[in-house]
Amino acid sequence: MRLGMFMMPVHPPDRTFWSTLDEDTEKSLLADQLGFDELWLGEHFSASTEPIPSPLMFFANLLHRTRHITFGTAVINIPNHHPAIVAAECAQFDHMSRGRFMLGVGPGGLISDFELFKLTDHAARNRMVVEAVDMIQRIWAQDPPYALKGEFWDISIEDGINAKLGVGFMPKPYRQPGPPVFISLASPSSASAKTAAEKGWGMISANIIPTYSVASHWTVYSDACRALGKKPSGDNWRVARNVMVAASDAEAEDRVFGAQASNNYFYAYMREVLNSVGLLVILKPRPDMPDAEATVEAITAECVLHGSPRTMLDKLVAFREQVGPFGGLLMTGLDWGGPNADWERASMRLLAQEVMPKFRQHALAQAAE
Repeated sequence: MRLGMFMMPVHPPDRTFWSTLDEDTEKSLLADQLGFDELWLGEHFSASTEPIPSPLMFFANLLHRTRHITFGTAVINIPNHHPAIVAAECAQFDHMSRGRFMLGVGPGGLISDFELFKLTDHAARNRMVVEAVDMIQRIWAQDPPYALKGEFWDISIEDGINAKLGVGFMPKPYRQPGPPVFISLASPSSASAKTAAEKGWGMISANIIPTYSVASHWTVYSDACRALGKKPSGDNWRVARNVMVAASDAEAEDRVFGAQASNNYFYAYMREVLNSVGLLVILKPRPDMPDAEATVEAITAECVLHGSPRTMLDKLVAFREQVGPFGGLLMTGLDWGGPNADWERASMRLLAQEVMPKFRQHALAQAAE
């Protein structure tokens, strides 16, 4: 059972870019100091609330300031990039980090980015992800000549090759045959879970979705594995969750639902964004819930795990029994405005030091049964 930090991130839109980068850096360093295993970071080009155009650039600033944490993109929105660029840049970062890298990919989730890159066809974006990752892994697996043709890209180096001088050779990753690939999942019964089973990829279930939707990802994945003659395993399944641990249940509840709580802002933001594009169903605790009942409070109550260390352990055990045997918990990083910096620092410490050791013991005992 691995513990990770997942930063979308979501900040108030009027904050300066440099200050959010400094804050996210401080949070990343704290995660490493507390023994978090992984750090995952999202990518968006056109939102001041989620302002990370280059996760790899952000991670590079942390390489020599962290000891053991592994870096994961959550995600590189593949349709926005040429596969050869992703292959080369990720191979470089894998060497820079000496293999402390996981390649998370997805079709994108920000409507303004879709418009920016003229990629509004959802089905096409999903096909682009599969095609691009296949090309990236083929580039990593071979020397030139390269002749990769698909529906969306045509990648070739055939004439400009000088083997003696190394000209025409794409870089290979440090870790062979390459860093593990993970795909993001947000929709109920996401077909991407089947793709993960077919391709041998890991999965990242989003933090904004209700429990039934997370459980549906394991159902789709495990059914697909069995159909392929594979034994399903949750080792490479990460589940992101908003988590708030405090000294008491009452304190934790106030830090989630109180007027100053970043969790409150986070779900108000996500509800407005998704409702504006007709995707409120992604957040609803029940798929048949009327829109009027899908309030910020109802969504927050469904999607945030909160309580004292003892309560949090009980909730994590119950949550894993409901959704399936995920192998990694990703705590969502929130904005540190007002008292939230102290609240989240305390929550990170309590989760890492008091909750996770016992949760890991529980997961190990279950695996041994």
